Parts: sequence; structure tokens; C-alpha cells
Amino acid sequence: MITRKTAAFRRAAKASSFRFTLAAAFAVLAGAPVSAQNAGDSIKIPEDVRIFEDRDPNLHKPTAVVNGQIITKTDVDQRMALIVLANGGKLADEELARLRLQVLRNLIDETLQIQEAAANDITVTKPELEESFARVAANFRQSPKDFAKYLTSKGSSAASISRQIEAESAWQRLLRRKVQPFVNVSQEEVKAVIDKLNASKGADEYRVGEIYLSATPENADQMFANGRNIIDQIRQGGSFAAYARQFSEASTAAVGGDLGWVRAGQLPDALAKAVTEISVGQIAGPIAIPGGYSILYLSDKRKVLTADPRDAILSLKQISIAFPKGMTEAKANVIVKSFGEQMKGLQGCGSVADIAAKLGAEVIDNDNVKIRDLPAPLQPLMLDLQVGQATPPFGSADSGVRALVLCGRDDPQDANAPSFDQIMAQIEDERVNKRARIYLRDLRRDAIIDYN
Repeated sequence: MITRKTAAFRRAAKASSFRFTLAAAFAVLAGAPVSAQNAGDSIKIPEDVRIFEDRDPNLHKPTAVVNGQIITKTDVDQRMALIVLANGGKLADEELARLRLQVLRNLIDETLQIQEAAANDITVTKPELEESFARVAANFRQSPKDFAKYLTSKGSSAASISRQIEAESAWQRLLRRKVQPFVNVSQEEVKAVIDKLNASKGADEYRVGEIYLSATPENADQMFANGRNIIDQIRQGGSFAAYARQFSEASTAAVGGDLGWVRAGQLPDALAKAVTEISVGQIAGPIAIPGGYSILYLSDKRKVLTADPRDAILSLKQISIAFPKGMTEAKANVIVKSFGEQMKGLQGCGSVADIAAKLGAEVIDNDNVKIRDLPAPLQPLMLDLQVGQATPPFGSADSGVRALVLCGRDDPQDANAPSFDQIMAQIEDERVNKRARIYLRDLRRDAIIDYN
């Protein structure tokens, strides 16, 4: 068998132009978590269980010692602050208590990952951590120093983010050394995927985010409830990517759970069914799959290897009128009606300046706008608009009334098939991801953990 190697962790480093999930990857690896029936048979749990010790379900240990390394209450509090921050500071007390337990579990996993990497002579240096922290700060348009102060003001710290960065980096390096070299993908496998992809041209393709929660027969109910709570928080305005980064146990946690573009046939049956039943912007789950539960978020949809009209590049003029402060709704409606009549009589983009002068309106030009980047309610309007036409008026009492005039459109070409190397890298990603889960499971089983 001829094999080729590519980097299995491109997903965490940068967004790939083509990423997908193979259904086969969920089943082929040996050592996957056993089914409930097998687990019950192997550990021989009697039907008439009697508990000999009363425990207060509301009493939880806030800290832990993992193989001699302490996780403090401050560690938990600072990581909790990041989650609260990602949810706009709004979390119910019950949710905070549940999340605190999950955060402690995450910190334990991070500790195990860092310890295992160190045992294999893998460390993340201080300069590397500082560079990664600076990139995170830049995403918030702040300097590292200012970002550290901002985190402190919110009850977190630069150290909390740096710890997460260290765990992710050390774990990925460890997997590259001890797992990825033993993952082989043949040319025949890749060619088969390419053939199937070409045969599927025009089929629906989905941009999916996933939060994976592992579960055993013993804690399945608890993990299902955790998944429901996560969904509730996301539906109330929480960030899916933030929850995926904190709680997902898949390698895609590092990129906010993003699976990239997938077809339904490339997902396990339960996930395939769910993704075809929800609309863009909706969430589904928790969905039972081998080894745990998945939560899916559908962020976009398109046709395989077919140009998406929403990728058309538009040349636009925006014409807008501000409402005077304190204007009544009746007067505002008169302005909107007049404005709409003027737009209907528009004779191409060349007449925009004259109409704007009559109305006392402001005109803004933009020659590089994708339809998909416009607000969702405007996208179908722009798809049907002809050059020289304007949208109906839109706006609000605060922002005033405005319309977009289409001055030009560059339609997209049909998408090219992903490259051989892109497909090979993605298959490797999936196989490494499955083995990584098993690796971390074994570390948990062997760890000595004291809860304080």
C-alpha cells in the first residue's frame, strides 16, 4: 500500500478551504468506548443496587490535585470568568454551578495533557506562549498588556488563557509525535473520496460546528443534561464557538468546534439526520453517537462543487437619510414613503447623486461586498436585484432609513474540487482525533486525583 503523510493539525493552525468528516472514522478504530450492554456485562452491576452512603448532591469539591499538581479555586474561578464573559455576563446560578464542575474537569484534562507532554520531553516555551497570547490579544484589538488588564478587570487573568494555550499546543505536539506517524491513508482511499465528491456535485453541503461530550453508561444521563444546558445557554445568546472551545472533547475544540463543509453522507447516521432537519442558524442535540453525545450548529449551507450565488461580489451605493431626534412615527413613515418612491424611480447608479441631493441624503460607495456578508434579510433581495435597481427602504428609528443600489455584480465560478493533499490531510485529522480521545481516556484512568 502506498501512503503519504501530511500535517494532521492544519485545522488548528488555520482555516482550511475544504474540511469534511468521514463517517467511517467513527467506527474503525479499535479501543472505542464499549456499549452500555458490554459495559454492564464486564463490570457486573447487579439489578438491585443499594447505596451505602448518603451524599449531598449539592456538595462539590472545588479543587483537585492531579498526579501531585494542584488545581486551585482561583484557577477554576478565572476560567469561569472567561465563560461568563463569552456569554455577556449573564448566566443563571444553576448554570454557573454546573459549569464550574465542567471547568474543573477541563482543567484536570489540561493538566494531564501538559504532564504527558512533559514526560515525553515536550514543553511550550515562555516566548511561544507570549507570542500566542499576543495573537489572542490582537483579535480583541488590544496590546498584550492592555488585554491582560482587561481580563483581570473581568475576574480572569492572562495566566488562565495561557494555561489553555499551553495545554492545546503541548497536546498537539505530543499527538504529532506519538499518534500521527502511525496513521496511514492510502492513495486509493483519497481517490475514492474524490470520485464520490465529483459524483455528488450539486448535492447539499453543510458548514457544521460540533461540541462532542464523551459519556459512559454510568454518566450518560448527566452528560445528556450537560448538553441540554449548553444548548439552552447558546440559544440565550451564548457563543457556540466559546462553548465548543471550553467543553468539546474533539480536536476541533481548538477552532471553536468547526468541522468545515460536510455532506450528510459523510456523517454518522444520527448526525446526518439532524443536520438535514435544521435550518441555517439553528442548533440540534444532544445527539447520541458511539462514545457520547454531539451538539451540532448549522452555520451555512451550499451545493457541492457548485458556485454559490451568495459569493457574488457586488458594487453598491448606499443612500441614507437620518431621522431628526424626537421625530414621531407618523412623520418618519412619511419620509420612508417618499424615500421609497424616489428609489422606485431610480434610473441607474448615475442618478443616485441627484436623488441624494434632493433628499439631503448621504451616499456611500463600496465596490467589494459579498452577498453572504450582508445581513440575512437583505441577502434574498440582493440575489434578485438587477444592476441599476435599489432595495426597498430599510432601517430603524435610531439609524434612519436607507437603501442599497446595485451598480455591478461579479458572479462566482463553480467551485474547484479539493486537492488530493487537502483530502488526505482531513482523513488523517479524523483518525488522529479518534485516537487522541482514546489516549486522553487512558490518561484519566491512570491518573491519581485527589479532590479537596
